[in-house]
Amino acid sequence: MTTVPKEINAAAAKKNSAEKLTPMMQQYLGIKENHPTMLVFYRMGDFYELFFEDAEKASRLLGITLTARGVASGNPIKMCGVPFHSLDGYLAKLVKLGESVAICEQIGDPATSKGPVERKVMRVVTPGTLTDADLLPEKAERPLLAMCSITQRKTVTTGLAWLSLASGALKLMEFSGDSSTVAARLQQELERIVPAEILSGDNGNLFDDYAGTHINRVPDWHFDVVGGHKALLDQLGVATLTGFGADGLGAAFGAAGALLRYAQSTQGRGLQHVRSLTTETESEFIGLDAATRRNLELTETIRGQESPTLFSLLDHCRTAMGSRMLRHWLHHARRDQNVARARHEAIAALAQSEAAGPLASTLAQVPDIERITTRIALLSARPRDLAALRDGLLQLPALRSDVVRCYGPGQGGEKGLLAAIHAALATPTSCLDLLVRAVAQEPAAMVRDGGVFAIGFDAELDELRALSENAGQFLLDLETRERARTGIANLRVEYNKVHGFYIEVTHGQTDKVPDDYRRRQTLKNAERYITPELKVFEDKALSAQGKALVREKMLYDLLLAELAPHIGTLQTISQGLAQLDTLNALTEHAQQHNWAAPRLVDEPCINIIEGRHPVVEKQIERFIANDCRLVNERRLLLITGPNMGGKSTFMRQVALITLLAYVGSYVPAASATIGPIDRIFTRIGATDDLAGGRSTFMVEMTESAAILNGATEHSLVLMDEVGRGTSTFDGLALAWAIARHLIDTSRSFTLFATHYFELTQLPDSHPSAANVHLSAVEHKDSIVFLHAVQAGPASQSYGLQVAQLAGVPQPVIKAARKHLARLEAQALDATPQRDLFAAPAADPYAQEEEEDAAPLAALNAAQQALLDAIADLDPDALTPRDALEQLYQLKRLAAA
Repeated sequence: MTTVPKEINAAAAKKNSAEKLTPMMQQYLGIKENHPTMLVFYRMGDFYELFFEDAEKASRLLGITLTARGVASGNPIKMCGVPFHSLDGYLAKLVKLGESVAICEQIGDPATSKGPVERKVMRVVTPGTLTDADLLPEKAERPLLAMCSITQRKTVTTGLAWLSLASGALKLMEFSGDSSTVAARLQQELERIVPAEILSGDNGNLFDDYAGTHINRVPDWHFDVVGGHKALLDQLGVATLTGFGADGLGAAFGAAGALLRYAQSTQGRGLQHVRSLTTETESEFIGLDAATRRNLELTETIRGQESPTLFSLLDHCRTAMGSRMLRHWLHHARRDQNVARARHEAIAALAQSEAAGPLASTLAQVPDIERITTRIALLSARPRDLAALRDGLLQLPALRSDVVRCYGPGQGGEKGLLAAIHAALATPTSCLDLLVRAVAQEPAAMVRDGGVFAIGFDAELDELRALSENAGQFLLDLETRERARTGIANLRVEYNKVHGFYIEVTHGQTDKVPDDYRRRQTLKNAERYITPELKVFEDKALSAQGKALVREKMLYDLLLAELAPHIGTLQTISQGLAQLDTLNALTEHAQQHNWAAPRLVDEPCINIIEGRHPVVEKQIERFIANDCRLVNERRLLLITGPNMGGKSTFMRQVALITLLAYVGSYVPAASATIGPIDRIFTRIGATDDLAGGRSTFMVEMTESAAILNGATEHSLVLMDEVGRGTSTFDGLALAWAIARHLIDTSRSFTLFATHYFELTQLPDSHPSAANVHLSAVEHKDSIVFLHAVQAGPASQSYGLQVAQLAGVPQPVIKAARKHLARLEAQALDATPQRDLFAAPAADPYAQEEEEDAAPLAALNAAQQALLDAIADLDPDALTPRDALEQLYQLKRLAAA
């Protein structure tokens, strides 16, 4: 006898041996035992039911009523359910909450079943294995990722395998090092890939701290390296993985084996749309760590919103495929300059031919062919998916015609990116012909509703439909004949689903009913009859309707099977469409906002003329463009200036222009010449990590450490206000040492913003550093920010003026001015400090000879007295006579 699993009801598990459960409940518990960590949706008629702890959990998460049915171990069996036709909405909510669901369907015939109808889990829905359009975000991937680690002699080799089930894209990566290095690298890759679900072995723990992702534990033996290698060969139908660049991998094969096993089990069938493999390496993309992705606001703002971001700004894509590719490009800029140059050339050709507008109009009529193809492969495509696919493929000739006008055959363009896209968009004639012949112009939403196939596709189906559809005319003809035969003027021939066809006669006319009428039902005011002729027609019509639905289901399965050989071609088309849509969107944006084609060169440099922040310039009325020049002999810019003066905006715009150039986009600048870039690092803003137990300063130093340990001479580094989270002298010393390291050791291109004016002495001893500042001017008691980058250091920070703009009460501002004057006077009165930033001797902090400061101290005391007198004045409270007296007093103090 089946027992109640602990996962469902621990108390029942102890008592159940003495109590017999119903056969249906035994069947349910047997299914639940195979899916202990998932919510089991158990089909019962028109509902999916949940029981025991599943019911309690689902009731809480979905806000549905919790009831009880029957008894187990002396306790009512908790129960809740959802209508079968509303399943997708509930699944979407559960998956968004990170839950996994096993869908259990009735596969037996209730009419012939002895005992409970046979049921089976037909599909498992998890956060990383979604393919339904209603469950997936339209413009983002939701990949499933698996990790396998192998340790040998203190060296850890970690292999990653991840799969976007909705597109069929399978990728591998492998890296090695000590445990701390691998953990840091793993975190960086997870932030780049953004998996929806992670598969980890029973004993794995590296994923435990990756917040926001569903982690699924699977047996360690699923990660067998040899078995994983064989699984890849079988999946791809090849004898070797050499052609995929996967030679020499090990741990990645183990991850791939677990990944494929899990994905196949959730779908209940093979993954025939997973037909290729990509092996990624660390040197392939420009490195962006989590802090950089967050600070540059590529696809999400610092506050976690979807806009305004770089992605939301550029996403003029007309297809979901294009939007997903644009998002991918922004997070995966290739270091290979030739990739970006090919995209720049394509954008130039599209702009020159003025094809962007027509292409956008046609692309708007193209559905998500990539995901429809996946659903065809997994046999889950719906009739309207196929109709949309048909209509989308019909747009290919027009798209090819527009593309071929752009790349100029005979001028070398036939070898470019647009030419490759043109080739990818060749119409799959046999596939399109099949869809046109088979699918109705506007098919029903579900196969079970009928009306999926076009008239003329199948003769037998047409005949069955004719029998059913001609019923209305037959009934009208029969009604006319029976009224004439019986003389009953109000006789009616009708149909309903419960009683079928019948002839209805009111009670006052029943004496005229012929002998061949047989009573079928008695109503309050009428009798319903059936005749032999009507019975024969009823059997034929109802049988035809049922047979037509059965026929359509069979034909639909055959249609999906016939489309399977075209999956590879459809995937090629979807990739071509996505690239074309993305390039066209970038072209439209460049034309509308006066963006320029960047120039990528081999020499180390970042030379931007009149650069602008792509997002900020859209948020304000007038944006001040600025230049940035970094070359081999000028590698670090010390940026000073007031708060709110635009330092962070300037730094970010340089990083975004650099990234956009390597993405393959035009850039918001008059011109941009950029050399090799391997990584972009940012240390901007002050945030803490309370959940992780890290203070603001600890976060700042952790991010700084990542930069100092990872930056190279080909990296772009943005450092903003480093050292401000601790005491003044600690922070100043750290900022100086970090800047020195970036100049002398890393030799990175660096934008270093600071309020430590002492650092502006650094270029005196390090010629590769230079001072620039964001300017501002005072107007009365206020400040005007010019947002213009100028050579040299700033004269002051204007902190009190900014505080006043922020609304700090006037008495506080007044007190601060008074105290600032005293501090400045004390600084002047102090013994001059040695230059921390001179070229270091054997001891960089060696004491220099002190100078006699007595005359200076006397002068400072007089100045202080004058400043105190000025600070104590309240001009608004003075009469004209008082003001004159105070003026004479100040003059006497100044003379002293």
